[in-house]
Amino acid sequence: MTDRYLTAVLEEAERVAEQHKQVAQSADKQAHEYLRYAVLRLLEGETGERPHALQLDGVTVGYGSDEAMFDSWSDAVEWGDHIPPQEGGTRYRIFYPAEYETIPRTIVDAMGALGAWRVWSGDAAACGSYDHRDRREVHYLWREGHPIEALLVDRLQSPDAATPDGGQTGDMRDRMVVAESSSQSDDLDPRTRRAVTEEMSISLLEKGGRYEVRSGSGNRYEVDVVSESCSCPDWQQRAPDGGCKHLRRVDLEIKRGSVPRPDGRLPKTSI
Repeated sequence: MTDRYLTAVLEEAERVAEQHKQVAQSADKQAHEYLRYAVLRLLEGETGERPHALQLDGVTVGYGSDEAMFDSWSDAVEWGDHIPPQEGGTRYRIFYPAEYETIPRTIVDAMGALGAWRVWSGDAAACGSYDHRDRREVHYLWREGHPIEALLVDRLQSPDAATPDGGQTGDMRDRMVVAESSSQSDDLDPRTRRAVTEEMSISLLEKGGRYEVRSGSGNRYEVDVVSESCSCPDWQQRAPDGGCKHLRRVDLEIKRGSVPRPDGRLPKTSI
């Protein structure tokens, strides 16, 4: 994930707080409301010609309470029991042109900057989206209380203040893990260092401990935390003690509460 996505989300959320305060008038978690509306505006291209606008044609975004949106689907939807509805969570439904063979990178990076994780993707018609039946759809889950909310509050209270890491934004989850694991990332084992510093997107594929890891280069690998295996060349050829960087990253994300646990459930507290 590049710095520009986190910067774009925060800057647009500041603008929402200034120009569209009505979106959070009745909300207890105002920062959460500003941020989720900001992401909608960014992905749908409603930010005009501002430098941080994320250009991607043909995207439509819907969002709401995860519990309310979950309950709106019938029991016949096959993915419905993979991730149970999350109290205090927002579910995004993002529609994009079917011509994309994979989820567009702009969507992946914008949602990663927000701190959300993918819980489902497929043909829109499979989820009853008749109006979007010629498109594809991806769902992301975002829990209240992610540190990006605190970052926004700091920016709103002190617009000129630097971000906590001295102005270098990037992937906050990685930086938090590094900070808790070691005073300096150079002190870590090389594979662990790469696990916490490199760009990766993690999603639960299915209950039972199978995850998909997408690297910054776009490569996709399947990690099984139960059998402690990975489809990457490093694991297949060397099977290093402690696992490859992908296994280590998934383990860290599970412990941090950033992705669902192997049984599909989420911890009570999540970053």
